[in-house]
Amino acid sequence: MSRNQDICSVLVVLTLLGAALPVAAQKVGSSVSGAPSLFQGSVPTGHPTGTLLSLSLKEALDRALKYNLGVIESDQNTRAAHALRLSRLNALLPNLSVRLSSTLEQINLKALGFKNFSFPGVSFPTIVGPFGVADSRAYLSQQIFNWSDIKSWKSASESETASRYSYQNDRDLVALTTGSAYLLVISDGASVDTIRAQVKTAETLHQRAVDQNKAGVVASIDVLRARVELQTQQQRLIAAENQLAIDKLALARVIGLPNGQEFQLTDSVPYTPLADITLDQALKQAYATRADFRSAQAQVRAAELARQAAAAENYPWLSTDGNYGVIGSPNFGSSHGTFTFAATLNVPIFQGTRVRANKLQADSVLQQRKAELADLDGKIDSQVRTAFFNLKSSSDLVAVAQSNSDLASQTLVQAQDRFSAGVADNLEVVQAQESVATANQSYIASLYAYNLAKISLAQAIGVAEQSTLQYLGAK
Repeated sequence: MSRNQDICSVLVVLTLLGAALPVAAQKVGSSVSGAPSLFQGSVPTGHPTGTLLSLSLKEALDRALKYNLGVIESDQNTRAAHALRLSRLNALLPNLSVRLSSTLEQINLKALGFKNFSFPGVSFPTIVGPFGVADSRAYLSQQIFNWSDIKSWKSASESETASRYSYQNDRDLVALTTGSAYLLVISDGASVDTIRAQVKTAETLHQRAVDQNKAGVVASIDVLRARVELQTQQQRLIAAENQLAIDKLALARVIGLPNGQEFQLTDSVPYTPLADITLDQALKQAYATRADFRSAQAQVRAAELARQAAAAENYPWLSTDGNYGVIGSPNFGSSHGTFTFAATLNVPIFQGTRVRANKLQADSVLQQRKAELADLDGKIDSQVRTAFFNLKSSSDLVAVAQSNSDLASQTLVQAQDRFSAGVADNLEVVQAQESVATANQSYIASLYAYNLAKISLAQAIGVAEQSTLQYLGAK
């Protein structure tokens, strides 16, 4: 092996190691970043078709809103809140039941203490029966007035309202998560296509350098540089294809595709400017439509009612109990109607510290809900403003990156011409290739950031589910 070949091998190994180490570090960092959220999981539904599935952004959103784990659990939380409201309402509703009974009985009077149950000249049997009793009766109980139960029911109603708003907000988060995952796969695909083109260019330049070296036009160092650049691009392609496969798996998990289902994206989502919307308009709309903000308001109202319910445990309450039926012996042939009606006024005098403890606990929850609402108020303002900043900066970055990509491509063409003419070695070509690669990746990243900023703005306003397709310009 010649000295030039030894140098070539060493440089190739060092280059590949230098490129691989940052990738490895990135993977290690992502593996310890923590457990995924509920919205990154789903309930896989269906069976793999065995064919390549075409998946549009709309289809991905529709599947996610059905099978995403976060939206499924949120829906079940809403059902649980509805069940709690029904439970609280039950205390205010009448309790009606019917009972039909038939009894056959024999009584030993001695066992009841009647040992000498007789009069002069008259004796009574100590065993009575057997005799039968038939009874058909309806029972009714009703809370006429209990202020604590009324407030508890109203509090549960507000909690159910808050849960429904929370469900709507979770659907917006699912739309944001799905849109982000879909855009990331688009970005990965664009990176793979770009790097493949760069590999082909590097292959052509490497072969040209080999041919010119054989002809004695260029030095061996030019072949070395071209080979290093080719293998660098090949290594980037391997990493990009692997990342694309991983991010496609993540998208499939978000939307609940069958395990092992192969798919391809049909929407490309190019750069499209967002329709004019001012910051003031966005803030006003966010406070009017954000489901999590309305949920927090409902939670405050529920906590206020719960505190009132706890205080009302010291109030008197009124209830009624009654029954009506027919009873006869030995059967209904000799029956007669009977009834009972009772009204009860219960006035609490002393209940220990139970009511005080309940009031203290309810007030503590109320103060927490008020603090959370105030925090969310500031959070919404911050999110909307941040989304606007990101939208503006990413839009500017797209324009700059596009211009930079064009300039880098022109530089590469000129460097190739200079190298072919023998004016310069291929160091300029390699540097120009790297500039093109960097510029293309910057454009892809800025386009992804711009589209993500648009759906982030939609989520910050509270219209992600309804407007994600519109904001991205997809059908």
